[in-house]
Amino acid sequence: MTAPRPSSRPLVLASASPARLRLLRDAGLAPHVIVSGVDESGVQAEDPRSLVLELARLKAEAVAGQLAGDELVVGCDSMLELGGEVLGKPRDAADAVDRWKRMRGQSGTLLTGHVVVDVTTGQSAADVAATVVRFGTPSDEEVAAYVATGEPLHVAGAFTLDGRSAPFLDGIDGDAGNVIGLSLPLLRTLLAELGVPLHSLWTVS
Repeated sequence: MTAPRPSSRPLVLASASPARLRLLRDAGLAPHVIVSGVDESGVQAEDPRSLVLELARLKAEAVAGQLAGDELVVGCDSMLELGGEVLGKPRDAADAVDRWKRMRGQSGTLLTGHVVVDVTTGQSAADVAATVVRFGTPSDEEVAAYVATGEPLHVAGAFTLDGRSAPFLDGIDGDAGNVIGLSLPLLRTLLAELGVPLHSLWTVS
């Protein structure tokens, strides 16, 4: 079996998220990873959608500024909107426990800002994907056990759709990939806006 041959346009993921990388690889893409190093703490915006889009833009542009070829850079940022509050990664285990106790039996919207920058032209395309998440009602013991695994400390909203908290979610309305970290349908749309068919980036065995 021969190794996959890279596509003609290098795809760069401006994120350290293993879930986003896995989604792209499973979709036939072979992105390089360059972590942006953007300090998110001081970034503000007028609403949650604007915030995730601005953070995604900062990440994508920070990485694109390091390149000088024909790369396509993908930047993303995710947050959970719950009851008018915007939740990123929890500060610590106690915060994660508190989050889950508030989320039980509620619905929230997972927002992910997506920005694609074409290094060759300097053009970019951007949008936000939104998926409603319906949380179940795990017991205090189940919440404590989940937080003890460490998983919720590394993800927006303190939960994963494809990990240990999956049994605690009653369902979603919208794109599952967006909850995991990246909306592939939206990525296809943004690439098309830049004149790049997504299938042209597929690896070929």
